[in-house]
Amino acid sequence: MPFRYLDEMTTADVAFEALGASVEEVFSVAADATEGVMTQDISAIRANEETVIALTNNGLDLLLLDFLNELIFLKDARGLLLRVTTISIEKDACVFNLKATLAGERIDASKHVLGIDVKAVTLHALSVTKTDDGTWKATVVLDV
Repeated sequence: MPFRYLDEMTTADVAFEALGASVEEVFSVAADATEGVMTQDISAIRANEETVIALTNNGLDLLLLDFLNELIFLKDARGLLLRVTTISIEKDACVFNLKATLAGERIDASKHVLGIDVKAVTLHALSVTKTDDGTWKATVVLDV
């Protein structure tokens, strides 16, 4: 399912809305939208390296914040551009658990045109909801 950038939501940041048939798909689409801000062509990211992340949080919205901030951290700290290959989200009592396998490669200036430097995901307007028709929607604002 697609994502779209919400130019009208903020003036100094980047906002987007991601849609998915499942909560896992909406997290994956949100990851692509975030990577799409940091690099101009996410299809140029090759799966040369893999990393696995596991996160927990009490709320789906905060779990999404942690997940996207981890992608931003991995780009900044390790120079990695990553895409989701597998992701699972399960609820255990009142805690959500995420496990994701990410694949990508180190930034290569000869093939990756970097976009806007994302600092972090904000709490402003952050939401993850299941719509009336059963699809999932996430709204995210990135601090740039």
